Amino acid sequence: MFAIVGAAGKHCATPVCQVKAILRDESKAGRLTEIGCEIAIADLLDSKALAKAIGDAHTVQIILPPSPQAKDPAEEMRRGIESLASALEEARPKLVLAISDYGAHITNDIGMPTLCRTFEERLSKLDCHKVFLRSAEHMQGWGRAVPRAIESGTLPSFHDPLDMVFPTVSAPDVGAIAADILLRPASDNLVEIVHAEGPRRYSANDVAAVLSELLGRTINAEAVPRSRWKGAFESVMSPSLAELLIKANDAQNEGGLVDVEPDAKEVRYGTTELLDALRPLVLPQ
Repeated sequence: MFAIVGAAGKHCATPVCQVKAILRDESKAGRLTEIGCEIAIADLLDSKALAKAIGDAHTVQIILPPSPQAKDPAEEMRRGIESLASALEEARPKLVLAISDYGAHITNDIGMPTLCRTFEERLSKLDCHKVFLRSAEHMQGWGRAVPRAIESGTLPSFHDPLDMVFPTVSAPDVGAIAADILLRPASDNLVEIVHAEGPRRYSANDVAAVLSELLGRTINAEAVPRSRWKGAFESVMSPSLAELLIKANDAQNEGGLVDVEPDAKEVRYGTTELLDALRPLVLPQ
């Protein structure tokens, strides 16, 4: 039995074996039921319910999603880390694969990757085999800027300089890589760290060029001034979550910081190009 906590997200691949999808919102069960998943309902912050939902699963895949609706998403994520760890200590699976983040190896506070570092450190205490799958920034994240680009012809970017390439990956590719890792023979190492990114790296200018190709007209990237970041983020999210993303973008713009950990033993590459990842966001079916 494979249990997936957060199975309604974009990292979930089509199951090829017995899979239990653990959700907090039963309304999202339809697609997962159709592809053959058993469904269990549990809230991320209810460790007892989570442990019961995990049950006797041999393998558990987990993700720690931010909750933009929460008053303090960062604090809720910290509570979620402890709840997940407590549930796993009670359920005692043999293998845990946790979706983490590029930059989780950095020791100073760089926002969201630092929360993933805390996540990894807490799960490292579990008495089982652990795989931390560190995902690069998602290509689909640009979808938030697509309406503005279509309307104005300008793609706002928090990546600066605009020609600096950075690691990025299509979210479904992360799910496929995770599934492949879970189905391979177990390693002798108690903790494995695997990085996942796309077939090549892109800059903000590359994103604008792809949008231009999809739309059939010129789209130009434009860096959002650093002085406007706080207002831009807080207009759509809580100050707590905005702070995490501001720190992460500052680190990303240093170049080479939010990246593969030095001396990393394994980097996996997805197959989805940026053009294919953005096409359904620009030209929805």
